[in-house]
Amino acid sequence: MIIGGDAMEESVKNNQPDSNGKDFHFFVWIRVAGAIVLAVALIWGVMKLIDWIRPSGDHQPAETIHSSDADYPETTETINTMAHDATPSQTGAMNPSQHGVTSSKTAVPASRAADSGSPEATMPPGVAFVDALVAPMDYELNNRLWGWRPNDVIEFTDNINEYQLGVLEATRRAARVLTENISRTGSTAAINKNLERAMNSFMIRADRYLFPSAESQYLEAIANLNRYKDQLIRNEESFFTRTDNLVPLLKAMEELMGSCDENLVKHYEDNGDPVSTFQADNYYYYAKGVASALLPMLEAIEHDFNKVMVTRNAADIMEQAIESCGHASHLEPWLFVTESNLNGIFANHRANLAAHISHSRFYLGLMVESLSM
Repeated sequence: MIIGGDAMEESVKNNQPDSNGKDFHFFVWIRVAGAIVLAVALIWGVMKLIDWIRPSGDHQPAETIHSSDADYPETTETINTMAHDATPSQTGAMNPSQHGVTSSKTAVPASRAADSGSPEATMPPGVAFVDALVAPMDYELNNRLWGWRPNDVIEFTDNINEYQLGVLEATRRAARVLTENISRTGSTAAINKNLERAMNSFMIRADRYLFPSAESQYLEAIANLNRYKDQLIRNEESFFTRTDNLVPLLKAMEELMGSCDENLVKHYEDNGDPVSTFQADNYYYYAKGVASALLPMLEAIEHDFNKVMVTRNAADIMEQAIESCGHASHLEPWLFVTESNLNGIFANHRANLAAHISHSRFYLGLMVESLSM
């Protein structure tokens, strides 16, 4: 009887709800949900880390106009080479467009510009170029996470450091040509004080930490460039758009791209050592920084110097240069730069970037020849 009673009691227990089993399933679902949340947070954190380590972002002025929608306004002056070589261009200025778009190839009557009523139609020449010159450094100083990095006491990154050095070098060369060639009629004309201060401030070493710091000097340079832009808007200063003003700027850009091209294609350093993986990485991001800074400048040149380029049949060449530079600035290696064999299945990022840099450099040189004829 006792045995039968035990069996009956055990049967009753088996028929009762298992509260422990319900608790187990509940905690399983809690853990699954927690694991999903943790995985999503981890993926988000990794992507943020990649964005922090890898340079990204377009250096474009705040307002952009796609040239497919923009008609470049011009005055009723007769378009001829003599007029361009004698007086500053009277074309209106607008902010550069995104890369890869095409510009107008024919002159647009001044009446259309007047009817459009857009602010860009009344802007003097040079405003677009100054905006494009300022935008890359302004982004790196004010919008980049962690700001200016080459002068950090402890360097947590190197890709963005090299990228920022490339942006700085492109800005330096453009600022020098603007100061010495584009803003004055000749070598005997007075130099604009704001441009001179900006040019000198950009020459401060990028790794300078204090007395003065690189950031403070570069911000002061941007402020001086904006003062010059305000002078242009008030018609107190000039921005000459003759061929002899444009050619030195294109030559400076071509030479800088040539230096980048050489570093991207070489396999050995000057001392005979092979290019290391870390140095190849530095060469890549430096060249990418140069291309990213030159892209908005080329687009601004396409607008501000549009009349002279149309007259000299150089507009199509400029479009090709912009397209190639745009491709170079938008190459994005995933996680790190690879140096694979050109016949291999993996990418050789230096070679890929070198192709676009070389194309853009070629078209700039072709444009110099076309404008110098």
